[in-house]
Amino acid sequence: MPDTRKLRSRIKSVNSTLHLTHAMELVASSKIRRATERMEASGQHAEAFTAAMGLLAGSSACARSPWLRHRKDGKTLLVVIAGDRGLAGGYNANVFRFMRDWPEAEVIPVGKRACERYAGERIQAEGFTAEAAEGITKRLCEAFRSGSYARIGVVYTRYVTILSQVPEVKWLLPLTPPEEKPQSDMIFEPGAEPILEAAIPAYVSGVLTACVRESFACEVCARRNAMDAAGKNAREMIDTLQLQYNRARQGAITQEITEIVAGGNV
Repeated sequence: MPDTRKLRSRIKSVNSTLHLTHAMELVASSKIRRATERMEASGQHAEAFTAAMGLLAGSSACARSPWLRHRKDGKTLLVVIAGDRGLAGGYNANVFRFMRDWPEAEVIPVGKRACERYAGERIQAEGFTAEAAEGITKRLCEAFRSGSYARIGVVYTRYVTILSQVPEVKWLLPLTPPEEKPQSDMIFEPGAEPILEAAIPAYVSGVLTACVRESFACEVCARRNAMDAAGKNAREMIDTLQLQYNRARQGAITQEITEIVAGGNV
């Protein structure tokens, strides 16, 4: 017969865990709206920059720019964005699993979990600052321009829905001209190449910031989903343990009554 004391202790323990997961779910839920708003704002900014860079990259004046230099061989540099905390389901694990496809790539980590895994400077994903973006952008641009790397990209988590997030890579450099020549009468002054040179750091910084904010929104959603699932499992476990406890307690009472009756008949 199960020990009622152990069952009661187990129920108390699971109930404490339920309160913890519920509190974490509420915190994550409170952050979702703010995180998605910042993600959308940064995404619009990055899309505008990307469209402008497409016009510049498609210009004949920029055809020989070092920022459009494509090489078949050479090293790859990736900015890998993971979470600042755990308890977010498979969010961090999915990013690191995705990185198995790039075993030779050098990494600049963003997010505490990524920094722990790849031994980099601790840069948080939550509250990613303009100063942090500027520092990473400077390293990326200098590394590409010097020819140290053939391509540079960002491994981030793309937001699909509140229940679905997918890790992928977004390539920053080199720029790729559009397949079709842009239909635009835009005139660049003082010229397309000087503007491209001046715009590259802002473009890289803008896309990088957008990727970090999108990844953070995915982390918050993943944590909310994980805590919701954990809460449901905890409630199911409490119901099962409570049923076992009731049966054990009823069995103990029945046995005591039986012993009393049997003793009275002696």
